Amino acid sequence: MQEITVTTTQRTQFIDITRFIAAVVKQANVTEGHCLIFCPHTTAGVTINEHADPDVVYDISNMLGHLIPPYSNYRHQEGNADAHIKASLIGSSVQVIVQNGSLLLGTWQGIFLCEFDGPRQRRVWVSIK
Repeated sequence: MQEITVTTTQRTQFIDITRFIAAVVKQANVTEGHCLIFCPHTTAGVTINEHADPDVVYDISNMLGHLIPPYSNYRHQEGNADAHIKASLIGSSVQVIVQNGSLLLGTWQGIFLCEFDGPRQRRVWVSIK
């Protein structure tokens, strides 16, 4: 297992971490298998989506903000209830097939750390089998 540290700079931010995950896969020297990417935080998550056009993650983030506003009638009073809900919807892990020593992603796909309660320093755990 490897750990990647990502520093976020905004309250809500999608950071493309594909190249960091690909480097871990290359280091592992595994030719065929699976790569599990896990975010051990309750107000951040990971997802796979288009990374060629930055408007895609902008639209996802924007729509999540409209659906789950920062302030509402939340019972959780730390001021980040929306971040917990968004992280639950996005999810804490993704899995990617490793083939010929590389991540098997679609042409436009990238792996994103999704920050909903930043700025913070986040960890992402990567396990390859």
